[in-house]
Amino acid sequence: MDERALRDLDDEKVFDGDASEDSECPDGGLKAWLCVLGVSCAVCATFGVVNAWGVFQAYYEQNNLRTKSSSAIAWIGSIQYALTFMPGHPFGRLFDIGYLRLPVAISSAFLIACTILTAECTKYSHFLLCQGIGVGLAGGIVFTAAIGTVSHWFEKKLGLALACVAAGSSVGGTIFPIILKNLLEHQGFQWTLRINGFIIAGLLLVVNLTVSRRLPPKPHSGPFIDLSIFKVPAYPFLCLSLFVGFLGLYTCLTYLTITGQQAGIGNNLSFYLVSIANAGSLLGRLGGGMLADRFGPLNVLIPGTFITGIMTYVWPFSRNKGSLVAVAVLYGISSGVYIALLAQPAARMGKITEVGVRVGMVWTIMSFGALAGPPISGTIRDNTGSFKNVGYFAGSCIMGSVLLMLVTRHLLLHKLVGHA
Repeated sequence: MDERALRDLDDEKVFDGDASEDSECPDGGLKAWLCVLGVSCAVCATFGVVNAWGVFQAYYEQNNLRTKSSSAIAWIGSIQYALTFMPGHPFGRLFDIGYLRLPVAISSAFLIACTILTAECTKYSHFLLCQGIGVGLAGGIVFTAAIGTVSHWFEKKLGLALACVAAGSSVGGTIFPIILKNLLEHQGFQWTLRINGFIIAGLLLVVNLTVSRRLPPKPHSGPFIDLSIFKVPAYPFLCLSLFVGFLGLYTCLTYLTITGQQAGIGNNLSFYLVSIANAGSLLGRLGGGMLADRFGPLNVLIPGTFITGIMTYVWPFSRNKGSLVAVAVLYGISSGVYIALLAQPAARMGKITEVGVRVGMVWTIMSFGALAGPPISGTIRDNTGSFKNVGYFAGSCIMGSVLLMLVTRHLLLHKLVGHA
């Protein structure tokens, strides 16, 4: 076997995450699928609520925070979204050394408390602290601590399992905007947040009862920041790709409701555009996960991200019901593929016992893109009075992410065709 063939074989072993170290992975069974159910509920209670931010953005611009700029209000949602990813590295590391139930239980209680306390907020700083920082950080700890358990139970069906987990976000992102809109109209702001907190409490109860790890903790914890994971050449390019992509990814979802209101399609349909997009995302996440098991996550992730970029370019030019609904559906499906698969390449680039640190570092890095993206888009909109330049910025960021994914794929395979 020549040197090039040996290098290709070695790359494939790295990408498969040293699967041979755990030949008894069940890839199913009651306990494994209960774990998937629990993590899905965790994602629903965290990302499902985050994905409904567009409803709050539109409501705050017209009511509670109407004196603030669009960009200022967007910072609340961006901080919330970024903090859902930002604890990825420290709590991923804690997961690897054996901590799971205590962080999940404490952060669950904190998330419920912050959600209900948001009902009492009256000033911008209150919303920023409670809904932005409190809900975001608590949700991030729940999500990060729970998500690492899935790779303990699945190997060959990991793509399908993670797609089912990611579907929890789509379900939450579909039902929460509908719940929020109807409660805001009939119960008022305060009771809307209180009822929302009770729903989240029910979901988190399931999480705490079902989520469990299978493998023993990593015996040697090593340094807190393990830079050795960057020795896999494709890993830093994957991190950079996701950071750049998140600068533009959620811009369309954040401002979709406001775009509909400006286009004059009516408040009802405008608010439901977020739910339509998240319902489409469910198809993308499930379909993307099944395709990833067969063709490889990057082979599915790259075209899905490309379509997301196209829809982000098109979104500001949609000015009637049909075009806005079409954009919401197509954007939802393609972005669903992106969200379902973004962790898989990192999860497969090393040992299963180190998956928490490896995936957590990716999330921490890309969280800064999620933090900066919507406020930058809001500033562009405030200064130009139009979403067209916003679409150019966000769409270009997503296309830049596609190019970096292609580099990542090349560094993994060193060839044009292959499972990546």
